[in-house]
Amino acid sequence: MPTPILMPALSPTMEEGTLAKWNVKEGDKVSSGDVIAEIETDKATMEVEAVDEGTVGKIIIAEGTEAVKVNAPIAVLLDDGESADDIDMNSLGGGGSTEAPKAEDKKSEEPKEKSTPAPAQSAPKSNGAANGRVFASPLAKRIASQNGIDISAVNGTGPRGRVVKRDVEKAMKEGSGKAASAAAPAQIAPATVDERLYPADSYEAVKLDGMRKVIAKRLTQSFNQEVPHFPLNIDIELDTLLEARKRINATSPKEGDGAFKLSVNDFIIKASAMALKQVPAANATYTDEAILLHKHADIGVAVAIDGGLITPIVWKAEEKGLKQISAEIKDMAARARNKKLKPEEYQGGTFSVSNLGMFGITSFSSIVNQPHGAIMSVGAGQERVVVKNGKMEIATMMTVTLTCDHRVVDGAVGAQFLAAFKNFIEEPTSMLL
Repeated sequence: MPTPILMPALSPTMEEGTLAKWNVKEGDKVSSGDVIAEIETDKATMEVEAVDEGTVGKIIIAEGTEAVKVNAPIAVLLDDGESADDIDMNSLGGGGSTEAPKAEDKKSEEPKEKSTPAPAQSAPKSNGAANGRVFASPLAKRIASQNGIDISAVNGTGPRGRVVKRDVEKAMKEGSGKAASAAAPAQIAPATVDERLYPADSYEAVKLDGMRKVIAKRLTQSFNQEVPHFPLNIDIELDTLLEARKRINATSPKEGDGAFKLSVNDFIIKASAMALKQVPAANATYTDEAILLHKHADIGVAVAIDGGLITPIVWKAEEKGLKQISAEIKDMAARARNKKLKPEEYQGGTFSVSNLGMFGITSFSSIVNQPHGAIMSVGAGQERVVVKNGKMEIATMMTVTLTCDHRVVDGAVGAQFLAAFKNFIEEPTSMLL
């Protein structure tokens, strides 16, 4: 009996995704473990492997289709001796349905005046191409697209001739990758735009991707509907921390595996974790049945990526040293920008930190990132005139703003957290106790 291939749930909260690409076509034989498709969620692009072996009898959902529901049939796998005539679409089931167009529907919508395509040129087996398809990792394809490289002209050194990141980078370095012709972006005419205000030729509409839609939905829900926000501000002196950071970085090897360079943000993450352990009432999540007081400080670090924002998490940050925190943040930030984070690396957590100081922003308030009870916004360190012992002096000051969910973090609790955080930043050696 034909076996349906279902849209997988790539994370516990995933309800739908975009079927970005098929790596197989109807008639191809696949084995368990073969990468057959690429699925895009709001935060990452992930590969889908075949669970069973057989022949692809029918592709139900065309590549590029958005909002495909989890558990909806996306293709059908045939056993030996079965044919496409044995497929009963009504009996596939799969626990879900989708309104997405089928592959054959998409083909029928193509212009009839298309001329007969010219025969495809054969490609060498080593370049990752076979039967007109290019076998390459999602990261390699993205890098090639961003740098104008024709990935079909790149020699693949991965498993079975697959094109991987190092192959594209080598082609860029050697100039051997043929420049891909840039296709003009599709023009979108949003129905909600009033042409009396914005004529159609006065702007370029960029289609909303899954990430931006989710950000808009969740933050609107957080700010306008569910979470009663309130901000608390405090100014913190950085001079002692900056001197400690300078001395620590001076001890780092210049190169090699042991090399490191701590940022101010690394100290902020560590101090946040220590303050949450000192004021456990701030390390909390609100639910309709209970307030969850978390045993560990799992800090989400806001990272800006193309099309949105993601918060990879430093788990049990209170137990980690500054070097480990720094290494984890650098690694996760790099993979986040390439949409290669795993769901368990950015979902959950107990507290968030958003730092815009590197952009010169001195003070701002963030929206609480549910289910966290609070988020801290960090501004730039700048020299200011301060009064010490009745005298005016110059000090490097930083303003931070704690935005709290009033259902779980009251004003006094938020103030206690900021006082503890301020102490750890102004006396960084106290984080060693």
